[in-house]
Amino acid sequence: MNDAAQEKRLSAICAAFGCTPDIARVVDGLTQLVQTEPEGTIIWAGEAAPFVFLLVEGRAQAVVYSAQGQLVLLDTYAAGDIFGEVDVVGTRASWDQVIAVTPVESARLRQQDFVMLLETHPSLAMAVLRQVTARLSRTSRRMIERTTLSATGRIYAELLRQAGEGDGRTIRPVPAMTELALIVQSTRETVSRTINDLERRGYITRDKDALMIVAPHRVQELII
Repeated sequence: MNDAAQEKRLSAICAAFGCTPDIARVVDGLTQLVQTEPEGTIIWAGEAAPFVFLLVEGRAQAVVYSAQGQLVLLDTYAAGDIFGEVDVVGTRASWDQVIAVTPVESARLRQQDFVMLLETHPSLAMAVLRQVTARLSRTSRRMIERTTLSATGRIYAELLRQAGEGDGRTIRPVPAMTELALIVQSTRETVSRTINDLERRGYITRDKDALMIVAPHRVQELII
């Protein structure tokens, strides 16, 4: 096994669970590395998925299709995030589909091994609880924004949220218009037009590496 690859997995496990390297090695010993190309499916909707995944590197999205065929984003995953079904009674079919946005490396655990780890190590259980709580908060925020904000308002709010994950001003890499449209449940054209308008006003700047929010307070004032 490549030492660098193992260290990368151990680092992701420590970040996800907030655990010691010794516990991370126990977790790592129960995992199988899975690599997925961009737009590849990690979990298929409607199929039994008796695994839990820890995303080691890359980005992925959980999506569903509405009755009208519209693609709806449920959540986004980055390095350190945990996703998948946990059913201690039996194997339940997943109702959403998880798709790789970039090249993805994930560590796959059997459900029963994952449950055993949580029962054996309370610190791991607390880390998972924190992730679930944060995920519910994100989902609630998006539901509220979809019902209370205009399409442009949702775009402004999402840009500020993504910048807030860093220094409050910088989004790196530059978000793809199609991906941003999916997150805010709008169209690519609306997102592109809105960002171009912000750039014309001088509220944001872009280069090939990053999008910089020059005046976050001005963008905040536009949210309606």
